[in-house]
Amino acid sequence: MQKPAKRPDLSATTMLTRKDIEEREGRELAPYAMKSKDSRGRKYAEDEHLYRSVYQRDRDRIIHSTAFRRLEYKTQVFVNHEGDYYRTRLTHTIEVSQIARSIARALNLNEDLAEAISLAHDLGHTPFGHSGEDALRKLMQGHGGFEHNLHGLRVVDILERKYPDFPGLNLSWELKESIVKHISPYDNNTYATEFNVNEQPLLEAQIVDKADSIAYDNHDLDDGLKAGIITDGDLQAIELWRETQKKVKQKYAISDHKILIAQTIKAIINMEVIDLLENTTARIKRDGIKTVKEVRGCPEQLISFSQALSEKKKELQKFLFKNVYQHYRVARMSAKAKRFVEELFTLFTNNPKQLPTEYQLWVAEAGLHQGVCDYIAGMTDRFAQDEYIKLFYPYERV
Repeated sequence: MQKPAKRPDLSATTMLTRKDIEEREGRELAPYAMKSKDSRGRKYAEDEHLYRSVYQRDRDRIIHSTAFRRLEYKTQVFVNHEGDYYRTRLTHTIEVSQIARSIARALNLNEDLAEAISLAHDLGHTPFGHSGEDALRKLMQGHGGFEHNLHGLRVVDILERKYPDFPGLNLSWELKESIVKHISPYDNNTYATEFNVNEQPLLEAQIVDKADSIAYDNHDLDDGLKAGIITDGDLQAIELWRETQKKVKQKYAISDHKILIAQTIKAIINMEVIDLLENTTARIKRDGIKTVKEVRGCPEQLISFSQALSEKKKELQKFLFKNVYQHYRVARMSAKAKRFVEELFTLFTNNPKQLPTEYQLWVAEAGLHQGVCDYIAGMTDRFAQDEYIKLFYPYERV
């Protein structure tokens, strides 16, 4: 008869050092996971932390950054003053992190790295969501351009000022590469950088791309329904919604329609995550992936949904684009937001003396258009609206 496993002695305090964490990653993570000990390190040399891995330290620096806190008042779809219960860039980021961590854990990848990438993936976003980004992209033509992933890299490399010995947050090479290579329908990662665009991102970064997609599909559904822009009846034309809600009704006797909606969205998220896990595991096994180098050399990304679910997601995304993102209420706010950004940018570039003193100094260092772009891109929705009122309303105190 087999003896039961000896229970660990928990009477003594157990403390994990960074080396312990690295050794555990080496023993327990998949061979194609990005290990902390294999990081290419930081731009500026620093002593490693005694009790945190390089990616845990990255995560903590991001959470304590100014740019991360500003996400609380940056638009996801609905501008902050539309209501306190709509998603912001910050709540979106937290949802992405939760989904990415679950996927990374299930695939035996580096959960700390996936979490850090998730928390950083939107640091370069402007006020007013993609409307603000579109405006800055147009305004910065001929002046270096604007792309929010590259601006995110600029934020963590240059604009954050917290350390006496270097600019930025001095994040790991892998974290910065993952910011630049983040892919969504709104991203363009073909700009020349120090990171090879011909190599695939790490699996942990690929996870964040898909977690981002899962999060925004489902929370934009939720916000659109709460706003009354779309209805449950409208969504019955969408296969993914209709099939999932049918299964929810078969499982539960739900009389409260709000609970039915919540359970349908929950079930879609769960379905997408499970499909992603199963399809990705099959692809990794099929391609015989054993190392990070092999991940980078793949002709296409390994973290992916099945073809069947991808088609259903495309149908849902087309619906959201037409019925939520192009709804007249969203379109009006989008047009208004672009005017805010365009008029502020023109005012400051024509007369930089109207910038706060620290940004007048920054313009002298970074250049007029880039310095003004940095100032506006860092604004929250609320701050941009307040600046607009101060500068364009003649009776407002400045």
